Formats: sequence, structure tokens, C-alpha cells
Amino acid sequence: MNIAGHAAPPAAGGLDLIPFRGVRYVPDRVRSLAAVTSPPYDVVVRPDGLHHLESADPHNIVRLILPQNGPETRNEQAADTLARWLSEGILAPDPEPGLYVYEQHSGDVLQRGVIGALRLTEAAEGIVLPHEDVMPHIVADRAALMRATAANLEPLLLTYRGNGTAQGTTGVNGNGSTSAVVERTVLSPPLLATTTEDGFSHRLWAVTDPADVGQIRSDLARHQAVIADGHHRWATYLRLRAEHPSPGPWDFGLVLLVDTARYPLRVRAIHRLLHRLPLSEALTALDSHSDSVRVRTVEGPLPYALDALAEAASEGNAFLLAGEGAGLTTGAESGRFHLVDRLSPELLDATVPRNRPKAWRALDATVLHSTLLDHIWQIPDTPEHIAYIHDTTATIAKAERDGGTAVLMHPVREDVVRDLAQQGVTMPRKSTSFGPKPATGLVLRSLTH
Repeated sequence: MNIAGHAAPPAAGGLDLIPFRGVRYVPDRVRSLAAVTSPPYDVVVRPDGLHHLESADPHNIVRLILPQNGPETRNEQAADTLARWLSEGILAPDPEPGLYVYEQHSGDVLQRGVIGALRLTEAAEGIVLPHEDVMPHIVADRAALMRATAANLEPLLLTYRGNGTAQGTTGVNGNGSTSAVVERTVLSPPLLATTTEDGFSHRLWAVTDPADVGQIRSDLARHQAVIADGHHRWATYLRLRAEHPSPGPWDFGLVLLVDTARYPLRVRAIHRLLHRLPLSEALTALDSHSDSVRVRTVEGPLPYALDALAEAASEGNAFLLAGEGAGLTTGAESGRFHLVDRLSPELLDATVPRNRPKAWRALDATVLHSTLLDHIWQIPDTPEHIAYIHDTTATIAKAERDGGTAVLMHPVREDVVRDLAQQGVTMPRKSTSFGPKPATGLVLRSLTH
């Protein structure tokens, strides 16, 4: 039985993470665990990526998180598929509730955290802090899927700041630290281990010992968290909580909590693809504002152009445009890119909203949307006009192939994200991409089991 609706909150007013009965793939019923996993739903942006995952194994999790039937029936299809996989033993709930230690490792990147069911709170409560706005149509889409399946199919990625150490068994104030339990747990054999095609190894352990669970819960109750990845799913959790009686399992949502004092996340940019704006037209519009914006041609290859973007971004707002002539689709060793920087203070003052904190007004995403997209290019922020893509080369290649414009962004520092979140200020949507993101399909949370 899912115990989420029966767990009392901790004494402190911080994070309340409770055990749940994880639903996992039965290894001998699938080709491999790697073949049934997927990146988060919003990273699977290209049809070829979706088809690749679907063909990897007939039970790939993408059939649940991105069902491909028509809009009227796809969510019911996902619910039927989930029920069938459970009845056929493809998926099965673990025998007892637990928290889960999760490790991702590739080269010099090592990330460990704890997966559990987290009590939902509003941003005003100051416990879980969003840092980005959300798009209502995506929340509605995710809510329809979650409502139909009665399941949390993939964990959100949340970060908190611990004391930065796992030495010994106690943290600050003599209380047991979550990191101590994590580091002790990874010395034992995992429940599962697999390596996905991106080169990351994944390991998962169940934490069921009451003392260890209690130590994690007591420690986390002293902390707040920032949503690193999954703002739309968190908003979906809150919407569905309002639709269901409380107390109950809908009061909680599936999350991965990572202590970034010990395991700093990588922060990457999310790029924009302007479907209906050819690169030549984008540059012509910028040329008409040459007294307020500088545009320079940068010869590739791409890594060299990205270095130029990083250098310019260290001095102010900067963007790299690509499309026709980038050379990615033709296999050219070099290509042509266009660096946009040195936007004048007068232009920014006239186009960026003034009723927000200075740090928000200076963000690249703010300037891109307020000054370039709204004012100079006059492009509405709708899916027909703008796509948000995490992969740099995929963004450029699609722009080059389809005749659009790729706008490449430079990453925002994590401390800027956290500071804004603590001020209650949300960044423009899709401003950052934290990682590594948890693989989808390693552990699910059913709200009925």
C-alpha cells in the first residue's frame, strides 16, 4: 500500500520526504534496463529520438511518458499500457516502502541523491522554491497524463545545500546527515545497475531500515530545496493535489534530492529555435538597430564559436545565432555563426520590464525575450514560433535544415538561480538546464499500489 497519505510531517518546517513502494522493471522481462529507460519527457524533443527509444524495447518507458495516440486517447493508452505491464509482470512494486539512493556516474561527473515522495508545498511557504515560470498548456498536458495513469512516472530534480561533508554519521547540530546514509548505502550491492547509451552508469539502492529513513527525514526537515528540473511537473503535482481529498497520496510527489554542497550540478543553457524566422531576416532586423546592438560574424567550428560566446557573456548579455551556413548538416569542418552582444543600456531600459530585481533584468533569457524576441524580431512565445531545445548541435542542425534561426545561450550560474529563487523571483521559463538529469524508468511511484 502507498503510505504517503499516512505519514505525519516532521517536527521542523522543512522538506518532508517519505518512503514509498517503488514500481520497477523486472529485469528478466525486458531486453535490458538501459533499453527501457529514457531521458525526461521534455528532453525527448525530436521524432527520431522518440522513435529510437520506442524501437529500443517494446516496453520502453517513453510509451508511458509520451504516448503517441491521438490527443483524445493517448493518456488512456498510457494508463492501459501501465496497467497491462503491471498485470503481466513487466513492472512490479517493491515488497516494502523505502527511500532510494540513486547514483549517476560518467568520467569525472558523479552525482548521488535520494529519491522519495515529497510533501507538496506552495512557493510562498519557502520550502520548495521554483526558479522558472511555467507554460500553462504543458501543465495541462502533464496533468491529464498523470490523472489518467494515477502515477508519478519520472522524478523531479531538486537541490538543497547540506553541510558539504559525509564524514562520520552526524551533521550539523549533532543530527544525522543524509549524506552519511547515502555514502554508507553505496558500499552495499545495488538493486540495479545499468549504463545508458550516453555513457552514464546508473545504480539504485533501497533504504528501508527505519533508523536510516528517520535520519534522512530528520536531516531534510531542516532544509529548503530549489527545483532544478521539473517545474511543469511540480505545478502539475500542485494542481492534482487540489483535485483530490487530503490527506492522501496526491499530497506527495516523486522527487530526487541532491545535496549540491557535496555534488554540484552542471548548469547548461536551453537554446531557442525560431521556426519561422530565417537567419537572414533575423540579421537584417538586428542591422536596423546597429546603433544599439553589435553583431559580429564568427567563423567556426562550433566549439570556437561557443568560446567566443562565453567570452562575450562574461562582459554582459550575449547570444550566438546560427542557421544557414553553419555547416552542421553538410559536414563542413568550419561554419559561420553570428555573435550578438553589447546591447545598449538605453535599448535595455526601454524594452526590459523595470518592476523586477536588477539580477532578473540582467539575465540573458530576460533580455532575449524582452528585447530581441518581443521588440526587435516581434515573435510570440508560442510553440508554433519557438522551440526550446537542450542539445546545442540538434538546435543548429534543425535551424539549418528547416531554414530557421538557432539562438544559443550561455549557462546561468547556480548561485544566481538560487539567489533569485530565495527572493521569490522566477526566471523566464526554460532559462537553465541542470544535470545530470535522472533517467526515467528506473523507479516509478504508483498512487494506487
